[in-house]
Amino acid sequence: MTDQPEAPYGSSDAGRVLAEAIQAVFAVEGITTGARNGRTIRLQGRLLTDSGSAYAHIASRFEALGYTPIIRENGGTATVTAMPGVFAASTTRDRGAVILFAVTVLSMLFAAGAAQAPDLDWLLRNPLVGLPFAASLLAILAAHEMGHYWMSRRLGIAASLPYFIPMPLSLFGTMGAIMRTRSPMRNRKQVLAVGAAGPIAGLILAIPILILGLLRSQVQPIPMQEGLLVEGNSLLYLGLKYLIFGRILPQNGMDVFLDPVAFAAWAGLLLTSLNLIPAGQLDGGHIAYALLGRRAKWLSRLAIPATAALGLVWNGWFIWTVLLFVFGQRNAEPLDDITPLNSKERALAIGLLLMFVLLFTPVPMSIS
Repeated sequence: MTDQPEAPYGSSDAGRVLAEAIQAVFAVEGITTGARNGRTIRLQGRLLTDSGSAYAHIASRFEALGYTPIIRENGGTATVTAMPGVFAASTTRDRGAVILFAVTVLSMLFAAGAAQAPDLDWLLRNPLVGLPFAASLLAILAAHEMGHYWMSRRLGIAASLPYFIPMPLSLFGTMGAIMRTRSPMRNRKQVLAVGAAGPIAGLILAIPILILGLLRSQVQPIPMQEGLLVEGNSLLYLGLKYLIFGRILPQNGMDVFLDPVAFAAWAGLLLTSLNLIPAGQLDGGHIAYALLGRRAKWLSRLAIPATAALGLVWNGWFIWTVLLFVFGQRNAEPLDDITPLNSKERALAIGLLLMFVLLFTPVPMSIS
């Protein structure tokens, strides 16, 4: 947001100018001055047309006057808050994102290779042994993040390239990626579009890759040995295994031993499910807020005791409890919080929340 020079009129005069600018779509019944040195102005009243059209009109008029509007509704009364300054589309040089992506590729190759190599010398002689896993998982994660990026740019939201986080000593070689959004979303429709684009793009790759990987995998007796890493089951994963192998696995001492491509796709589905937790700034939090508005904050609060309880069956959930407590309580509130979703958008939001149920894995990993 770029601040504008001080207006040549006082705050009361500015309020009247703003009220006159939007009188075609908003009937002003009261004007108050807020924070930021008295330059934030609140106009209380009634919308005279549908909220989507009204916000577009108000935004264009306010921008010419050096303000950004925020619309909220409470008890049938609408409030337009005029924030001084306008958000300008910024051009960014995301060199750091490119460098981190390259480092993450090496990190994932190392992590995948180390899981298969008998020792470090063997890994150094065969540096590409982890390529099937790394390429498959990286394709899913990149599709997910670029889905967010493409949708943000399509909607005119200033966003950075995804910043991948390398972690070579972890099982997957990465902790995923984050994006920096440099301008707010206009309404709940945009919140849904940006939040949904990533999971949808990732799933479009993850499910076919998982099917391909399962076709390359074999069902074998579970060996009686300690330290065997066992992946957890979601409803979707169980269903796909049943579709391909004709039985529920594991069962009667038999299980599918995953090809690296299948394991990468399973990991991609797991990471997608974690992103779909309906809390805070996670994709699921965006989707829930778009559907429920401020009521979605209760889901963010509920996620903390829920993950804490799940920690009793898998310790990794305790880490998520801390993360959700520290970072997961703030939702992505749009500038226009009044305009609702249409029926197709509501169906999409509900469908993605149901997908979270299908992907949810209570015990992601265990060691026999």
